[in-house]
Amino acid sequence: MAGNGGEFSFSSEATAAREALPKITTEKSRGDEKDVCHDGSTSSVRVQTIDELHRLQTKKSVPNTPLKGASASASGPSTPVSEETMLQSVSASLASMTREKGPMVVKGDPERVSESAVKVSHVPAPTIAVSDSALKFTHVLYNLSPGELYEQAIKYEKGSFITSTGALATLSGAKTGRSPKDKRIVKDDTTASELWWGKGSPNIEMDEQTFMVNRERAVDYLNSLDKVFVNDQFLNWDPENKIKVRIVSARAYHSLFMHNMCIRPTPEELADFGTPDFTIYNAGRFPCNRYTHYMTSSTSIDINLARREMVILGTQYAGEMKKGLFGVMHYLMPKRQILSLHSGCNMGKDGDVALFFGLSGTGKTTLSTDNNRYLIGDDEHCWTDTGVSNIEGGCYAKCIDLSREKEPEIFNAIKFGTVLENVVFDEHTREVDYTDKSVTENTRAAYPIEYIPNSKIPCVGPHPKNVILLACDAFGVLPPISKLNLAQTMYHFISGYTALVAGTEEGIKEPQATFSACFGAAFIMLHPTKYAAMLADKMQKHGATGWLVNTGWSGGSYGSGSRIKLAYTRKIIDAIHSGSLLNAKYKTTEIFGLEIPTEVEGVPSEILDPINAWSDKAAYKETLLKLGGLFRKNFETFTSHRIGEDGKLTDQILAAGPNF
Repeated sequence: MAGNGGEFSFSSEATAAREALPKITTEKSRGDEKDVCHDGSTSSVRVQTIDELHRLQTKKSVPNTPLKGASASASGPSTPVSEETMLQSVSASLASMTREKGPMVVKGDPERVSESAVKVSHVPAPTIAVSDSALKFTHVLYNLSPGELYEQAIKYEKGSFITSTGALATLSGAKTGRSPKDKRIVKDDTTASELWWGKGSPNIEMDEQTFMVNRERAVDYLNSLDKVFVNDQFLNWDPENKIKVRIVSARAYHSLFMHNMCIRPTPEELADFGTPDFTIYNAGRFPCNRYTHYMTSSTSIDINLARREMVILGTQYAGEMKKGLFGVMHYLMPKRQILSLHSGCNMGKDGDVALFFGLSGTGKTTLSTDNNRYLIGDDEHCWTDTGVSNIEGGCYAKCIDLSREKEPEIFNAIKFGTVLENVVFDEHTREVDYTDKSVTENTRAAYPIEYIPNSKIPCVGPHPKNVILLACDAFGVLPPISKLNLAQTMYHFISGYTALVAGTEEGIKEPQATFSACFGAAFIMLHPTKYAAMLADKMQKHGATGWLVNTGWSGGSYGSGSRIKLAYTRKIIDAIHSGSLLNAKYKTTEIFGLEIPTEVEGVPSEILDPINAWSDKAAYKETLLKLGGLFRKNFETFTSHRIGEDGKLTDQILAAGPNF
């Protein structure tokens, strides 16, 4: 099967620059949203003014003791010394169609640099055709430190505050989550055949001309500002496959967020940075033109893989940058025969690595963060011929209901340098109330990975021994632990199953199955079977074992059964890490054909086989058949994609699913 999995041939990388592409003839805007696989992004904040939004952010304490006589420092932040080559490179990045040579960029904060002291890096010769905007200076705040970015945010960005633990609390504006329906990718001659389009795909098309219109709008907005923030950083801790990224943004908040989430270069690496491999233009404060072709709102997140550029308009939610780059890595890495993965990853003291896949609510972050193991990363990874590497330089953790007792590592990481998005805090003590959802339930913390005490720096490790697929089965029919063969691993990896429970969303009266291909359908670029075949190839080549762990219900569905205790799940994960489960005795379940151990140390044997925990055996079988049918219906999207010799691998994957 390794041979089958390795048969995928990926075309050579698209060039960074390309001649004008032919206009793509496209369909009208989609009326059936079911054809597009979207994630559950949060809704916009329902306020009418920015002042209303700020009032949600703070809550008054009683008594409220105002601080008198306190004033902000009048001195601005110092800025790092910037080389002329860097300024010229930034100028080239900010070149627009109307100003092909780019702006006259200068170093530093305009409030601190007098006009007489300005050193001009690049001054285009005046011509009659030059626009007035080309005559102004654009001040570049380049790779500022967290302290400098704090000063910029607090001084110039309303809604920025220092919390009691030293973190920077800020607001993402009206959008408090990603906008997947407004994310588009340029469909050209290359991507038309390479990317996954159509039913179930997250990829919504746009043409080259529309991208350039939006790019021009974003760049012109950034060039109109007195200053822009520029981050030059890396993706991927693997030194042989790291990607250079440049982020141009209008907010200190965005610059600090990416400072934390990307890999921070050393001064020597920064001096030798050169031309970036990918550039983000974050003009999220400025809307797109809704009357532009393909636009369906004032928000647009556009990716052009040929130009290696991303444009953001109409949303200030920082997660768009993080996940946009992750999507780019899902395209670039497979071209190098490197598997990109939406997973957590940790390593034991003996060097055994485990990958954790799971949708929201399955326990991926909780189970991959283990005091007895080293954290390689919490969300995005690559699996190469030499091992695994974290794509990012930081963590982006959910904060709702966060507590020191339940998640001490994350709680203690929220300190100076950390960005807190959309949280509510006491306006006097500045203590954060993590239970308050006044702004949004999607409150987040972004911090460097070294803020986690047991993180492994550099964030790389050997080949994984275990691949753990997590599902919160609210139907209560999946076993707490199952050992998977290779075909079953591919089937459940492509399915990406978990379940919503009654009460989590309005109108849900009983458990509802939800599927996300490769446990991250919103971010993948290629067809899911391609990632699955690469996963199977690497697992077989390096001897990794697949596991399906149910962190959901036992003894009945949600409402009648009970959720499997976290202590039992941890015992199961410990048994996987130690290797003891490989030597256990197994039996096979009906319908799904899963191999389940007869006993696991520290776990009651009666819950290992789900039917034993149900008092109503007929109801169990009925629910099992129902879930099996949902799996089959979901997988119909992928059956037409044949892989392996004569499609044999596809047949093996289909046979690994529910068998009635």
